[in-house]
Amino acid sequence: MSELWRLLLLVTLSASAVTFVGSAAIWFMDEERRIRRALRHVLKGAPETVIVAKGRGRGAGFNFTTNQAAVAWDSGAWCLIYRIDELMGAELSVDGQVIGRVFRGEPRRAIDQIVQQAAQVTLKLIFDDPRHPDFELDLWLESDQQHRESRSPANAIQEANRWLLRADAIVRRPLAPKAKAAPSSEPAIQARPPVVEPQVARAPQPYTPALEAVSAAPQARPAATAPLFDEIDTTADPLEAPWEPDEDLDDDPPLTLEKTYKPVSKAARPPRDDQDELPFDLDD
Repeated sequence: MSELWRLLLLVTLSASAVTFVGSAAIWFMDEERRIRRALRHVLKGAPETVIVAKGRGRGAGFNFTTNQAAVAWDSGAWCLIYRIDELMGAELSVDGQVIGRVFRGEPRRAIDQIVQQAAQVTLKLIFDDPRHPDFELDLWLESDQQHRESRSPANAIQEANRWLLRADAIVRRPLAPKAKAAPSSEPAIQARPPVVEPQVARAPQPYTPALEAVSAAPQARPAATAPLFDEIDTTADPLEAPWEPDEDLDDDPPLTLEKTYKPVSKAARPPRDDQDELPFDLDD
């Protein structure tokens, strides 16, 4: 009899342990908790606000302390990080029709209608990123009615509207000035001053008197210079020509130039009165 009670006690303890371990695993592997853990890990801190699309494994969170935003896929299996100022706007659509919109540089389009029944409620976050420009969260689908903890379309629209207000507060803030790009290292290398080698201290030389230093210095040899002129004969007579006379010059007669021009005197011309004859015949 005692062995039977002992067996029942062991079975009860084993079942309790298995139930506890299973419950802990279900709690730890819950979709929303996994997304929150992933966002806390990538944002380096607990996010101030989180939105989760249950059943789709997607979520988004903002951490205003680190000025970062993150979105998660596949229940937090992988995430993408943005800066807060990269958020350009948000849209809320119901059944494919946009009923609320916030965009940087535009006035906010508030929700002006109350929707109680809808087949799809989608919140779209728009970022300034060419690779991943938007992120969609299906907050409500028609198939969510079968889930035990499902929300109503009205609750999903209210939560999306609160995120539109957050996005409006973010996009209305002025953008921070971008940091200037650091100059390249090449100009810095070119402008670097030359390295000055340190001077080595020399031992002082013993003092030498000036008279001994001058006498000990080697005497400079006179530089050899070429004569500017040939040697001058001082015995020559200054009245005589320095060249030898040429005997052939005395024998030749002096050359005379013949005048090719012969002047004509006016007296040799015949006067005009003596011209009796005409140079032509009048009878002809």
